Amino acid sequence: MYRKGVSLVVALLVVALVACSTSPTGRRQLMLFPSAEMDKMGITAFEQIQEQTPATDDTKATRYVKCVTDAVLEQLRGRDSRLDWQVVVFRDDGVNAFALPGGKIGVNTGLLAVAENQHQLAAVIGHEIGHVLAEHGNERMSTAFATGAGLQVVQILSDQSDPQQQTIMGLLGLGAQVGIILPFGRTQESEADMIGLDLMARAGFNPEESISLWHNMAAASGNGGPPEFLSTHPSSDTRIGDLRQRMPRALRYYQEAGAQGRRPECER
Repeated sequence: MYRKGVSLVVALLVVALVACSTSPTGRRQLMLFPSAEMDKMGITAFEQIQEQTPATDDTKATRYVKCVTDAVLEQLRGRDSRLDWQVVVFRDDGVNAFALPGGKIGVNTGLLAVAENQHQLAAVIGHEIGHVLAEHGNERMSTAFATGAGLQVVQILSDQSDPQQQTIMGLLGLGAQVGIILPFGRTQESEADMIGLDLMARAGFNPEESISLWHNMAAASGNGGPPEFLSTHPSSDTRIGDLRQRMPRALRYYQEAGAQGRRPECER
């Protein structure tokens, strides 16, 4: 049994070394799954969402969201620019938007009541596209897979008949959730904020409106939710602080976009 555990440890180390990648911000990532397969999964998931949630029949809202999205997508380069990007506005009062591998974007009509103008909507769209550009879906799946495999190794090496060992295993499971998976989610959310901020600014949207957006989001949520250390999302205060630090760079991109004639005029 011990020999089997050692073999699993060695295998995990080899996979981790081979599967290391770098995000658009230079952060090291674990990627265990092919991007093409993740794209297929994202497309399939989006089709299922479309079957379950109706698209809005508000053509003005759809035109508005597509106008903002198209302006942001024009700033993509490389593989991401060649994806078959699609945006659907769903008739849903939830204040939410999402993007999936394969270039699929969903925006709920409820978000349009909180994102008060084209700039704030661009901040959300840029953030969601940032998740796709950084392949956060692949990273989350890879992290969960590697974490589960690591706990299996500990189980193999431990005596499961011992009640104390069972208690330790339960604590290890909780420790993995709080110490690895949840913080990893917060890291990805913060990274998507930074990528999205740069994208919206390069597209000609005012990046300072991203801060107003998160004030609106905090007001809409009533500042509820779990403590930040038990959440996959940073608190609004953390997000706003990070955005302020990044703002001088984003404002330079915004000024350059204006000088080059990129001034989106998407009407609500």
